[in-house]
Amino acid sequence: MSKTPPAEYFQVYVWDLPMRFHHWLNALCVFGLGVTGFFIGRPVSIASSADASSQYLFGWLRFAHFVFAYVFFFNFLGRLYWGFAGNSFARWKSYPPRTPAKWREVFQVLCIDIFLICKLPIQSMGINALAGIIYSFMYLAIVFQIFTGFALYSVLSPGWFPRLFAWVIPLFGGVQAVRQWHHLFTWIFVAFTMMHIYLSWYHDYLEGRGTISSMIGGWKFIEKTTR
Repeated sequence: MSKTPPAEYFQVYVWDLPMRFHHWLNALCVFGLGVTGFFIGRPVSIASSADASSQYLFGWLRFAHFVFAYVFFFNFLGRLYWGFAGNSFARWKSYPPRTPAKWREVFQVLCIDIFLICKLPIQSMGINALAGIIYSFMYLAIVFQIFTGFALYSVLSPGWFPRLFAWVIPLFGGVQAVRQWHHLFTWIFVAFTMMHIYLSWYHDYLEGRGTISSMIGGWKFIEKTTR
């Protein structure tokens, strides 16, 4: 019985330090914004003998939400810049499918992730073609959350920066409409996070290229035959 010879791999430095920093800081901000935003939207009642003015729990939640929001905003600006200055895997032009081969890859990823009718590994070194489309829409969702979030902040903040987004409120027809849209998009981020974690682990298992570890060390392992 013949044995399959072991495959040979070479290393590719895919995710440079700015990309990894952005990824994990973004994950922290999304988690922090989600948790604090949930309690802001649905405040909890905590029984205590202390006077309400001395606890300031809701105020601290709002403060934490605003801090995460500013970090999230500036982290996005850094990613926006790095999409033009980073390596080929970080650049914006690598996200949308531009060739027939990339569109075939979109269908192949659908067959693997959604239809579960194919187990062939994806040959792309960075993000696959379908992920590029999804991430593009998620970055647009980030822009939406930034605009609606700072618009809500402008109602109570005297600062000049949040006031730059005050025009969003009449555009949507009022504060409550902006709040509802902001809340709705939060659940889009929740769904995306669960899908992102699952598919990252799934592709790491299926392809064995270090998908998870690459976002820590930056390196992926590619079979020499796919080079």
